[in-house]
Amino acid sequence: MDTSVADPLVGQLLDGRYRIESRIARGGMATVYLARDSRLDRVVAVKVMHAALAADEDFVDRFIGEAKAAAALSHPNVVAVYDQGTDGERGYLVMEYVAGRTLRDALAARGRFGPRAALEIMQPVLAALGAAHRAGLVHRDIKPENVLITDDGQVKVTDFGLARAESASKMTRTGVIIGTVGYLAPEQVTSGSADVRSDVYAAGVLLFELLTGRLPHEGDTPLAVAYKHVNETVPPPSELVPGLPYRVDELVTDATSHEPARRPQDANRYLAEVAEVHGGLPPDIDARLEEASRTATSVLEAPAPPDATRVDGDPAGDGRTAMLPPAPRDGQVLHFPEERGHTAVLDVGADPAGPPRSRGDRVIGALTGRWVLVAIGVIAAVILGWAVWYQTSGQYDHVPSDIVGMELADARGALADAGIDVRVAEPVYHDRVRKGLVAESDPGGGARVAQGETVTLTPSKGLTPRDVPNVEGKTLDEAKKILADEGFRVGGTSTRSSQTVPKDRVIGTQPSAGEDLSPDEPVTVVVSGGMSMPGLVGTGGDTAANRLRSLGLNVTVQKKRVEGKEPGSVLSQDPAEGTGVSRGDDVTLVVNERDCIIDAGPFQFGCDDGAGAEKIPVPDVTNRSVADATKILEDSGFKVNAQGWGDTVRFQAPGADSSAARGSTVTIVRGP
Repeated sequence: MDTSVADPLVGQLLDGRYRIESRIARGGMATVYLARDSRLDRVVAVKVMHAALAADEDFVDRFIGEAKAAAALSHPNVVAVYDQGTDGERGYLVMEYVAGRTLRDALAARGRFGPRAALEIMQPVLAALGAAHRAGLVHRDIKPENVLITDDGQVKVTDFGLARAESASKMTRTGVIIGTVGYLAPEQVTSGSADVRSDVYAAGVLLFELLTGRLPHEGDTPLAVAYKHVNETVPPPSELVPGLPYRVDELVTDATSHEPARRPQDANRYLAEVAEVHGGLPPDIDARLEEASRTATSVLEAPAPPDATRVDGDPAGDGRTAMLPPAPRDGQVLHFPEERGHTAVLDVGADPAGPPRSRGDRVIGALTGRWVLVAIGVIAAVILGWAVWYQTSGQYDHVPSDIVGMELADARGALADAGIDVRVAEPVYHDRVRKGLVAESDPGGGARVAQGETVTLTPSKGLTPRDVPNVEGKTLDEAKKILADEGFRVGGTSTRSSQTVPKDRVIGTQPSAGEDLSPDEPVTVVVSGGMSMPGLVGTGGDTAANRLRSLGLNVTVQKKRVEGKEPGSVLSQDPAEGTGVSRGDDVTLVVNERDCIIDAGPFQFGCDDGAGAEKIPVPDVTNRSVADATKILEDSGFKVNAQGWGDTVRFQAPGADSSAARGSTVTIVRGP
């Protein structure tokens, strides 16, 4: 993390929400900070546009375009964009914080990757690009700096700042090439145009770099590198790393063809080819190539024997390695046997330092010296081997590198098998690790620990809680999609009658909208069963009709004369009792005809008792809106006198428990 220079933004609250904690990196167009979202209490990365670029409308548009392009992608291998905005003159993006390092850092540490490891990195990179290509987006800046590797080994692609909709990517500006020169496709250099196949070219260059540790085209200036991309082909990586399989070479050369039509036509097709080749590689190929590389290096760097100088090649022409004798000392004469094809034995003349030795003495001396050296070497090897065994096998073991994300039981078992004690800490919420898996270990994955030492495992009690979205009024399918888009899953549904929410629409959720919940916990969706149709058979027809109208139902009354039934009573109803209905639904009542019925439009007057106008129940309209109350009363056969102010009925006369003559006036008092 870059903390070498004091930064005025560090410690500030950006846009009233994001607390800037430290600076992560600084680029040519923006600076990336580690921050905490004070509203959701989560760690995020904030990319802040350099103030000097705020006046550049094209750059601002591209900066905002990064947010829109990346926010449109929802994929586990794409760095998520959460928010975009401005704070004064500062434009900013809020992104998922990825704890780890860039692929460039990994390359610098390792030098290069074996073919299996390289293809394992390429697959999630291509999966992320494939999601962009399906959405019609072109990344246009694939390089190791834009590939992040999390602490638990997950690969994510970031920086869609240069991405454009594919349909718009044909529109170029004269003299402007967007992208990093080492990964530019020829057509980007010659015409400035880019499509999904340009991303495939850059991915092929990236694979070459992973396999060899260097770019295929290098030069003193960016222009020289761009010239090579146009005029030179990318060589097979096996030219630099002997032993790479031919099909791995093909993955690079096909993707970097100068003719876009000869490349895989998008990242998804390239991913399928990479996965197929990866599946056919021997499991130990990386180790074998690494061992072959070390062996070759040790042969090239081995010191010559003390009594001769080794010369590579075959000067004798017989397949043996020649050994050249040391230069003679003063007074010595070197004699070589005439027979070819055998190791030369030196026949040295008189040595002025002492009397000449016989041939047997010389042979015995040479053998004795060699055996002493061999014995010393064997003893040293035994001691070194014992030391290595003691330091590694006998006393130490390693925490599994993939322990974060393991099932807790599996992690405990793996450590216990290695003789390492385990302590389980209190579970914590985590941004990426789901419930029941290991969220943290101390020491971390890959660390060497002594047998009997304790490793502390912290399990996740679920993903970090977030607000449950509001899905009230949606259909069940719409609600499920909204919840899934926010990372939640529906654990079940329940049905409840409602006077206000139409049938088959969502009343709410459990927990309610706005409450914090871990996405690992299920959400129950409550669906409206509508209003329950009351049982009205045998009741007075007028009373039944008014009751249904007060519920907002459209009532049709049919007359039928049935002897032996109470005149004016309900003979049947449709829908039946208990059926779910919603406001505005049509219902039908069949009423036993009276001896005398006067039908006056929407009002009906009974005349069987000769008492004049019939009295009917007054519906309860308190706490309803004035408009709804007026409609209910008028539909029930009353006139309305509204008094007071406000939009809600606070009082009515006559009250709801009384009856009044049809056509009489009900007074409602409005309030706030």
